[in-house]
Amino acid sequence: MLQRARASPNEADSTDKERYSITQLAREFDITTRAIRFYEDRGLISPGRSGTTRIYTARDRVRLKLVLRGKRLGFSLKEIANILDMYAAERGETGQLQYMLDRLEEQRNHLVKQRDDIDLTLAELDVIESQCRQRLNAMVSSN
Repeated sequence: MLQRARASPNEADSTDKERYSITQLAREFDITTRAIRFYEDRGLISPGRSGTTRIYTARDRVRLKLVLRGKRLGFSLKEIANILDMYAAERGETGQLQYMLDRLEEQRNHLVKQRDDIDLTLAELDVIESQCRQRLNAMVSSN
């Protein structure tokens, strides 16, 4: 069974007693081990090693969770990395939260525009569908 991770991704690894295998994290987050290695290659998580075996800490687990959440919100990996890196920056959590609020506003605006475009496209499809049905009915009625 997986142990629970601490809430903050900036807690020192040396205090983390919890360890996870790549398989455990892949199962927990319903992603592939290849995806986890991809995020590792991008520097978003940094597991320790025991020989060739990756050893993930609670910090890695929380960072992975934040990466996946950021992806669901539509952030790029670069934006996610910036958010995660702010924990170590001088501005600390305040800077991270302001950055996150700015990105959330941008993403919300993008999604609202997409929704408006989808609504407009659906309305146009409704008109075209109605015209096609009218023509079909007229053709069937005249035969």
